[in-house]
Amino acid sequence: MKRVEIKVIPNAHKDKVVTEENRLKVYVTAPAMDGKANKAAVEVLSEYFGLKKKDIHIVKGERNRQKIIEIKI
Repeated sequence: MKRVEIKVIPNAHKDKVVTEENRLKVYVTAPAMDGKANKAAVEVLSEYFGLKKKDIHIVKGERNRQKIIEIKI
């Protein structure tokens, strides 16, 4: 298991992942309501890492833009 710090930016123009100094910025088109941005972030990260969605879990920051995710490697 590996933990990664991310920042989620909801309501973006397109879904993408940008590498920043010590974390990843995850841009998602989904709004930050009812967990839609979190689900979209997991989908975008699964494509980015080439993993299944079930292998990525938000450990901390469910209701915050700053999150820590755990990745099964």
